[in-house]
Amino acid sequence: MDTTSLRIASEPRRLQILEIIWDRELSAGQIADRVPVSFAAVSQHLAKLREAGLVSVRRDGRYRYYSARKQDMGTLAVLLEAMWSERLGVLKDMAEAAERHRTRSPEPPDDEKKGTRS
Repeated sequence: MDTTSLRIASEPRRLQILEIIWDRELSAGQIADRVPVSFAAVSQHLAKLREAGLVSVRRDGRYRYYSARKQDMGTLAVLLEAMWSERLGVLKDMAEAAERHRTRSPEPPDDEKKGTRS
């Protein structure tokens, strides 16, 4: 794995951009709509990712469409997918625990369990 690619990809916003375009091709504007930074900042991040060989760009008229170059990332692609998959697993576990907690009926007071009331 190329350390430059790892360094470029590990910046949090670039990592977020890679995740957004991991399985689909999107325009720079569509990517910018999904991250809390300016279009100009997204453009700069995409340029760095492109220079590192982590994304490809396709021109169509006045638009540029970006996609992740997973096939060229080697071990980095495996690491990123594992990280994202683990994060989704944790989120799933948290959601299931919250649902169990929400649907669990509250325990009756001790005197109601025995059938006696004061």
